[in-house]
Amino acid sequence: MLLPTSVKSLILDMDGVLWKADAPIGDLPAIFARIRARGLKVAFATNNGTRTPEEYVERLAGFGVTIQPWQVVTSSLALAELLYQHFNLRGLGVFAIGEAGVMTALREKDFEPLSVEEAERAQAVVMGIDRQINFVKMREATLLVRRGLPFYATNPDKTFPTPRGEIPGAGAWISVVVTATGVEPIFAGKPAPYLLELARERLGTSKEETLVVGDRLETDIAGGQAAGMPVALVLSGVSTREEGEAWRPGIDVVAEDLGELVK
Repeated sequence: MLLPTSVKSLILDMDGVLWKADAPIGDLPAIFARIRARGLKVAFATNNGTRTPEEYVERLAGFGVTIQPWQVVTSSLALAELLYQHFNLRGLGVFAIGEAGVMTALREKDFEPLSVEEAERAQAVVMGIDRQINFVKMREATLLVRRGLPFYATNPDKTFPTPRGEIPGAGAWISVVVTATGVEPIFAGKPAPYLLELARERLGTSKEETLVVGDRLETDIAGGQAAGMPVALVLSGVSTREEGEAWRPGIDVVAEDLGELVK
């Protein structure tokens, strides 16, 4: 048995753990039936903040897996929570670069996402992946950060997986503003521990009882270790067994995929 007996809940990454592009990894209904049979609680923590939790619920339903929106924590949701903790103000104007996941999460916390035309009213800058990115958005973000506005970002992932290969991710675009300003953002997503801590709080288990499962060493594994939780690397996504064996500090469990981990 690969799963440690002390584990009572799982925090699962999605891309590379549950699916690749539009294809599920393994028999997901059977895998989740085994997870339920073992009495394990499950949450999902993803750096991909383009979708809302409800959209992830719908996507998993398409693979035959039923979950609730509260189980899904995205980097966009974590960013909005982090922003709220830091400001604790309703109606704060935020210049936001991102997609529906970012904008919805901000509005649900009563922040006002501002357009390029409204950027002068901003009191903070937020960046996530934006597939409609352009020079004007980058210009405004740079000017605001250089002015001294607080700078937050969803995640540092340099690439984003697509069926054709890896393309620039949120971190690649964020690095342009970092280069132009010399200011590093406060990240909500992995490997910063905040996203995983938020997921663990929803599960209600201790750090020792909560296993973080992911396929990327530099985000999932590093993030779980930074949060003080045991970690499992699955080889169904980005990182290889050789890379996992060389990783320090050592990884608690290495499995071919989620199905093998919970069998």
